[in-house]
This record gives sequence, structure tokens and C-alpha cells, in this order.
Amino acid sequence: MLVNLGDVVLTTAALDLIKKTFPDVKITALVKAAVKDAVIDNPVIDDVIVFDYKPKVSTFKQTRQMLSEIKRRKFDLSISFDRKLRPALLTFMAGIPVRVGPSKVFDDNKSRVTILYTDIVKITHDLNQTHQAETYQEIVRKFFNIEGHGTPQFPKTFSPKAKELLAYFPREKFKIALCVKGTFELNTWAKEYFVEVVNALAERYDAEFFIVGAPSDKEYAAEVMSGMHAEVYNFCGETSLTDLAEIFRRTDLFITVDTGSAHIAATTGGKMITIFGCTPVTRWRPLNPNAIPLSSNEPCCPCKIPPEKCPSYPTPNCLYKIKPAAVINAAVQLLKRFE
Repeated sequence: MLVNLGDVVLTTAALDLIKKTFPDVKITALVKAAVKDAVIDNPVIDDVIVFDYKPKVSTFKQTRQMLSEIKRRKFDLSISFDRKLRPALLTFMAGIPVRVGPSKVFDDNKSRVTILYTDIVKITHDLNQTHQAETYQEIVRKFFNIEGHGTPQFPKTFSPKAKELLAYFPREKFKIALCVKGTFELNTWAKEYFVEVVNALAERYDAEFFIVGAPSDKEYAAEVMSGMHAEVYNFCGETSLTDLAEIFRRTDLFITVDTGSAHIAATTGGKMITIFGCTPVTRWRPLNPNAIPLSSNEPCCPCKIPPEKCPSYPTPNCLYKIKPAAVINAAVQLLKRFE
């Protein structure tokens, strides 16, 4: 699972399905260091191998050490949820006797990586019209010839940091969290739109607001906050992934762009609004009955061109057509039972 945070969370639905069907199996997850908190102490994962590497940078020594570690564990079977060359080579060279991988997983392009698998699972559905968690589960269903559905899982560990941060807020006030920056430009809603939403909700509710994100998001979040009338706390860079999960469990509403945090929040079942840009809702919506996804459903979605080549750049339709009023109305809908 050498993929990014959101995908790692969604792959756990496939692992959940395996555990439901074969409860005695032992599952070890191979992941990047940045997402290890999503799998350590995860209820459907028994062990974790962290591969701390950078593409095109990691040394031969690091790869050799990882190969030795995989060999030592004598795995019976490996499943690729990423179709990447590096893990396919490692599992091949480690001599794992059964190596399973999909014919496609992120796009429809063919890949020579599949020659390193002993079993290729043919994925026939339209990727963009199918939720990514279902694509991961389809790999498992077809290989094991099983039925059923799993749900994404996330560790539930005590978080002193979450308790410390939320101690800023009086219990009687609504706690509204925001994630204002996506991992790329066409997933980042306009700053002025976030300002309008917070100002409107601050007028309507007795609420406290805070922004979460990566350390690199802190400066951007501060720029967004500068136009807000309400007091807003900047927690970017102050939380681990498990801290975030605990914060979402204690939050009354989470308003976010399409990013990995949305999938963490979805596992808690909390109320949330996700604003989609150039990615299709059908494929990436949070799997949570208390989640409202918002998208302008542009005909060019999913986007296949650089942002600067978008005909409506620098105000792309996929983001700017989703107006603050839509987010405010969704927030009122989710919070109406508390009014």
C-alpha cells in the first residue's frame, strides 16, 4: 500500500473484507512512513512494515534492507493495491509464492508491472464511476472468489494532544473544524469563499472554529484566517493522524476540501461537508452517511490537464461554481437538530 493517505484509509475496506471472511489470517501492511499512523493499531492490520523511501532517491542499501526484511517474514501471499514497480519487484525478489495485483487501479493504462504478479485480477468497471474503496475490494473479491463488503477502518487510540487542543473551547459551543488546502491547486477552494462561510456560520451559531492541516499548510491557513471576523485557531502541523481522528470524533462539523483528512473523518461517522474540485464525487466521496459532498460536476471532470491550461483558469469552474451559499446551507442542514 505505497500510496497516499486517503488511499491507505480506503484500502482498509478491502482488508476488513478479508478479515471478515478469513478471521485467522495475519495481515501485514507495507506503507510509506508518512501514513504509518493510519495502519499502526488498525483493527484489521496485525503488523506494519514502514518503507521510508523517496522515489528516485532511495539508495540500493535501503532497498536491500527492505528485501531482507520481507524475505525474513516468509509471507505466503502479497496483494498490491498500488500497482507500483518498487513493491512488485520487492515481493518478486523476496520469493513470495503468490503475488496478486490488479489489471488497473488508478487509471486505464496498461502497465508492465503486472508481469511480476502470479495472479492478475481483471478490473472491468469504470474507475471514475466506481468508488475507489470498491475497486480495492474488487481485487480481493475476485481473487478469493468471495462476496460482501468491508468498510474503511482507522485506529482508535487515546490522544492527549487532541484533548489538549480542544480544551481551548467551552463545551457548550459548537466546534467547527476546517481543512482549507488540498494537495494540489484544483482541490483547493477559494480563500474568500471560506471566509464567507465562516463569517456566516459565526453569525448564526455560538461556535468555535479551527483549521487543521499539514505543517506546510500553516502559512496558507493564516492567510485564510486573516479575513474572518470570528476567532479561528490554526492547528496546522500540530496533530498526528490519530490526533486528527480523535479531534473529528469530538467535532460537531468538519468542512473540508477533498483530501486525506476527509477519509479519516469519514471513519468517525461525524458530520462533514467535502468540497470537490477536479476529482469525481462518485469515486472519492467520504464513505459516511453524515457526509455531504459538494461538486459542480463539470463535464471535464476528472481533469487531465495542468491547472494553467484550464479554459477557466485562474478561477476554474469546478471550484468557483460551488458557492459559499451551498456550503452554508449544507452546514445548516447538518446542524439543524442542535438549533
